[in-house]
Amino acid sequence: MLFRKHIRLLIFMVLSALCSKSQTDTSRRSTERQDDLLQQNIELMAEQQQSEEGDISNLTESFSYYKTHPVNLNRAGKEELLQLQLLNEIQINYLLEHIGKNGILISIYELQSVQGFDPETIRKILPFVYVSDHFDAAHFSFREMLRGGTHECISRLQRVTEHEAGYFKPDSLTQIKKPNSFYLGDPNRFFLRYRFTFNQNISMVINGEKDPGEAFFRGTQKQGFDFYSGHLAIRNTRFAKCIVIGDYQATFGQGLILWNGFAFGKSASPLTVKRNAMGIRPYSSFDENLFFRGAAATFRIRNMELSLLFSYKKIDAHASMTDTAANGTVSVQSVSSLITGGLHNTTGTIADKGTVSQSLGGINLAYNRRNLHIGSTAQAMYLSAALLKTPQLYNLYDFRGKQNINAGIDYSYVFRNMNFFGEGAFSQNGGKAFIQGLIMAPDPLLTLTVHCRYFDKTYQNLFSNAIAENTFAQNETGLYLGAEARLPGHFTLSGYLDQFTFRWLKSGVSAPSHGTDVFAQLNYTPSKKTDLYIRYRRREHDANTDTDNAYVYLQPGTQENWRFNLSCQVSEQVKLKSRIEYTQLGSSKNNTGIALIQDLVYKKPDWPWSFVIRYALFDTHDYSSRIYAYENDVLYSYSVPALYNKGQHVMGMLNWNIGKKLELWCRLARTIYDNVQVISPGSLNQIDGNHKTEVKIQLKLKL
Repeated sequence: MLFRKHIRLLIFMVLSALCSKSQTDTSRRSTERQDDLLQQNIELMAEQQQSEEGDISNLTESFSYYKTHPVNLNRAGKEELLQLQLLNEIQINYLLEHIGKNGILISIYELQSVQGFDPETIRKILPFVYVSDHFDAAHFSFREMLRGGTHECISRLQRVTEHEAGYFKPDSLTQIKKPNSFYLGDPNRFFLRYRFTFNQNISMVINGEKDPGEAFFRGTQKQGFDFYSGHLAIRNTRFAKCIVIGDYQATFGQGLILWNGFAFGKSASPLTVKRNAMGIRPYSSFDENLFFRGAAATFRIRNMELSLLFSYKKIDAHASMTDTAANGTVSVQSVSSLITGGLHNTTGTIADKGTVSQSLGGINLAYNRRNLHIGSTAQAMYLSAALLKTPQLYNLYDFRGKQNINAGIDYSYVFRNMNFFGEGAFSQNGGKAFIQGLIMAPDPLLTLTVHCRYFDKTYQNLFSNAIAENTFAQNETGLYLGAEARLPGHFTLSGYLDQFTFRWLKSGVSAPSHGTDVFAQLNYTPSKKTDLYIRYRRREHDANTDTDNAYVYLQPGTQENWRFNLSCQVSEQVKLKSRIEYTQLGSSKNNTGIALIQDLVYKKPDWPWSFVIRYALFDTHDYSSRIYAYENDVLYSYSVPALYNKGQHVMGMLNWNIGKKLELWCRLARTIYDNVQVISPGSLNQIDGNHKTEVKIQLKLKL
């Protein structure tokens, strides 16, 4: 055994010497490749949600963290490796099995002898992992925490520079007769965050955010920011895996019972259809709804984990029935809808703020081994006022009332080159939901995925986030088939076919309906400097006919997208990204859209600053044929503008490291329309002109 160890050490020392010259460059190229893949997933998520708004920083912060804090493969467990979002559970199982049989890894290049790790996979994870026989101490003292902790403060300011219709000082008559015709504050959006961290053991965050149009230290917001958030989190203590006091997120199973955050769905990689739940995680983003507020903890005893959580917070809702007591106190008895926009910038939105109290208690018990996970989750929710939606046929089976209970079981099992996973759940009213999936790697160069889903029309859960066409896991059955194959000649082919059926009505669809989503992408990567892909996607779904007749029938609606994307490192400092995208709705050539996008990225390794420039031309029939295009943004933020109508879009961003402790981002984006003279007509955001400009400035101080 000792002789074999010395032979391995000698071999990998030689390999390390031969490869060390290019390792830094390979790591940088691999990081950029993962950035591109992440951007594609964000674009597809924006298309699915039909929105360019949202905060997904909790999805991307782990990726940013591991860029500067790589994982020691000899120390990491399955959960931490899953957080990298770069390896599937089959590969992780092979890696842990290899270390268990042969001892700790001596060199990163020993991964070549691990089953399931081909050269492309190793290059992909190289920037985020390392190998060492030195393990950090599991426990630490308070003095070590203060000495080794990191303080970070981020301040961000953004605004639209053109005048928007809602920003004016109303007279007293306007305030009485048209109370929702103006904004209560200025157009600035301001975000401030303080974060203290010590390794991955301690985290403390305080956030404050003001949205455009909200008052600030005056009027309806005398307390300053409209939204405050914060937490104190302790991880990996002797008694608990994680303890959070304050704001947190909880994700378990496959998203049927408890998942109150964003998650990537169908994407360019078929592996993303399997949810990799992270359990309880502290919340540090600025979305005003996708979090719990209270306390949560996960305790671990050998292979068993017990998670307990409690949350109480005020949420926005539109009151439909109130009761006035003898002393004049008004209490809300029922609400017609829950509001998730997070904006409190008009008289009406202020009236809806914090209308309902939401309480939630939850528990998860899980058994974990290297290749097996079995978990059971239950959560009970209570609202202070009953949710009573306006009765319509399509929402006949939606949740109504004050309380709901959801419970179920999930599992994941790896057997050789197959990963079976699934979850079953039920709601208080007896509605059921099931997910069953399989990821199989019959060859290191081929991965196959099958995902089946069945959601009763009666299943009710406000905290579900499973792979689905609908917002919630309700009224849907579907079969997803995906594949990814690495072909000879530096080609990779990936794609999926998803067929789904809605057994009950939907909003805008007056009968049971069905649909199909087909996706195919061919990547060509001849070198570390060049990556090209061609994509095709076709979505088909039934919708009501646009007719004035009394009889409304369904007809299939289709949307097709074609994309050509080229990323090329033309020199050590300059990278070019080019894209052509075309979309067509229906069989008619009248409702189409096209966009031509060119990016230039300049980054010299030894310079403290870098910049990105984008120029785009677009021409679409209307908003329905819009094209989503991810573009670079400041740290912990993202932008996926929807390009529609006819015009051009320019963006420039400068990133400057002002010394070791201070970093600055300046971003300017401007859209100019050729065929409109008024932007967002009839809304408070109306601009009398054909251009819209957004400025964003962010500072980060790190001590």
